[in-house]
Amino acid sequence: RLRYNAAFLYQHHTGISVIVMTQTATSYAAIYLAPHLDDAALSCGGQIAQRTRAGQRVLIVTVMAGDPPTDTENDYIRSLHARWELERDATAQRRAEDIAACAILGADHLHWPIADCIYRLDPETGRPIYVSDDDIFGDVHPAEKPLVAEIAGLLRTLPASGQVYTPLTIGHHVDHLLVTEAAQLAFGDDLLYYEDYPYAQQPGKLAAVIGDLPAGWEPAVIGLDADDLTAKIEAILAFRSQISTFFTDRTDLEQQVTGYAARVGGERLWRPE
Repeated sequence: RLRYNAAFLYQHHTGISVIVMTQTATSYAAIYLAPHLDDAALSCGGQIAQRTRAGQRVLIVTVMAGDPPTDTENDYIRSLHARWELERDATAQRRAEDIAACAILGADHLHWPIADCIYRLDPETGRPIYVSDDDIFGDVHPAEKPLVAEIAGLLRTLPASGQVYTPLTIGHHVDHLLVTEAAQLAFGDDLLYYEDYPYAQQPGKLAAVIGDLPAGWEPAVIGLDADDLTAKIEAILAFRSQISTFFTDRTDLEQQVTGYAARVGGERLWRPE
């Protein structure tokens, strides 16, 4: 593949500056925007595997893949790290999981330096912004509004692509909301929206975004064969630390993923009409 190496200065609205190194192809058939390191595999792993097996170049961009501020610690973070069985360098280990998952799917990966919401601090007070499940599935904190423009600026540095995919924001996670608002700012009407899995399979979650009768939205279903589903499942399993968040074991994962795929006909995308 033709590739380019580039470095650019990313300056967070808190004043922190980071040199971001990138290595990607010069163009892609598709770019998938993932707020977190497992979102693309969970939501779009089957179609990504299908594309790459057909010889298409695909890039997965994880926006919130950065290291936390030094010594960021609280009860909520400790409880999540304990569930994930990641006590030290949790983000670095999760990035390694993502690299393995992307290899299974045949996709390139790009990790950006913004930290997951659980690690981010209010620039005015220095205190954690999101310290509970209610917080992370609530509204974006006013102190985070500048992040939208920052993420949009990063998105504009991406290679050319045939199509960009962003979360539909099912589940109302603050990081999904931020990424999609930034994508709308950067790409306007050219986006396709993927269903945020596994939130999409929870009763009422899809309707909360597009309504019971989704006027103004046009669905597109990507059919998946057995090889696509196998690749998706194996990619999700690569995120060892995250399995217990949504599934009891491998069998439960396989049943849930294949069950939802059968219910919708594969993986479903949405485009505003």
